[in-house]
Amino acid sequence: MPRNDFGQLVGRSPAILALQEEIRRVALSDAKILITGESGVGKELVALSIHSHSLRADRPFVTVNCAGLPETLLESELFGHVKGSFTGAYRDKAGMLEKADEGTIFLDEIGEMSLRMQGMLLRFLETGELQKVGADRVGRHVDVRVIAATNRLIADMVSQGSFREDLYYRINVINIQVPPLRERREDIPMLVEAFLESLDNDRKLRITPEAYAALAEYSWPGNVRELANVIERIVVSGCGPEIGLADVPVEVRSQRGISLRPKRERRRSVADELYKRMTVNRESFWTAVYPLYMQREITRGNLRELVSKGLEEAKGNYKIVTKLFNMDPGDYKRFLNFLRKHDCQLPFRDYR
Repeated sequence: MPRNDFGQLVGRSPAILALQEEIRRVALSDAKILITGESGVGKELVALSIHSHSLRADRPFVTVNCAGLPETLLESELFGHVKGSFTGAYRDKAGMLEKADEGTIFLDEIGEMSLRMQGMLLRFLETGELQKVGADRVGRHVDVRVIAATNRLIADMVSQGSFREDLYYRINVINIQVPPLRERREDIPMLVEAFLESLDNDRKLRITPEAYAALAEYSWPGNVRELANVIERIVVSGCGPEIGLADVPVEVRSQRGISLRPKRERRRSVADELYKRMTVNRESFWTAVYPLYMQREITRGNLRELVSKGLEEAKGNYKIVTKLFNMDPGDYKRFLNFLRKHDCQLPFRDYR
């Protein structure tokens, strides 16, 4: 995503000017920050800009994608590990928190972090202590500023039991909301020029008013990231010195005159992922779901949603649900007893 010499977002709309001012205002404090906004709006760029304006600017800025790693690898990535702690751990390894000492760590997509990892992160935020995977005692203390980001509604996740309330209040000392591109369309020409300048290689490409109008009227559900991809596609397609309406991708041109807000895509839930593991990957309920629930890594709400999905598919027949969830025929009573004990048995008549 383009940025000017000060690491700020490109644009002169009231929304982006207010965001730039807020970045300067919060940068000098050491408070923890939660950046929220849709996918593709530039949350990492905001975090980097805060770091660049802070007193830690000459120290490391470390990014961790919490959605890109399974829980066990994320723990090792954050806290590090000692030699021999697991297969493949041939040497001691420093974690990202240790590498970010005296600097800033950016936890992207923190809403995807498991409840167990949330608890470990909360303890670190309270103590500053690092304990590597496989270590039998706490190691060094580190001084790290934490900036987190998410495109999920964390407050809703708290009410659903899938995000810890105490961690939410700990990371949400300052909340910065990054506006979507459709709410600052007047910035599109500056963004387009910035992208062209970075991609043009002295070809001096020009864009016609008709092409600008098409780009400005598009809803941009993928926000600035999508705009960057569209401009790159136009440039590499080998168009002439002038970019006209015909050079703009058809999916962008087809929305001319339509300024409706794009539909929000429903995010896959914990229950969706567990349901896929059982119905697609053919894992059993007792190995894929039961241990997670008993270890409190998933909530009662997650389990009830999963049971509801099974009943919808089975038209309310619990015996068919046991087959969907890859249980043995003799597990029927055990399954129902488990659901009753944990208040997760839903009325089958609601799904007939």
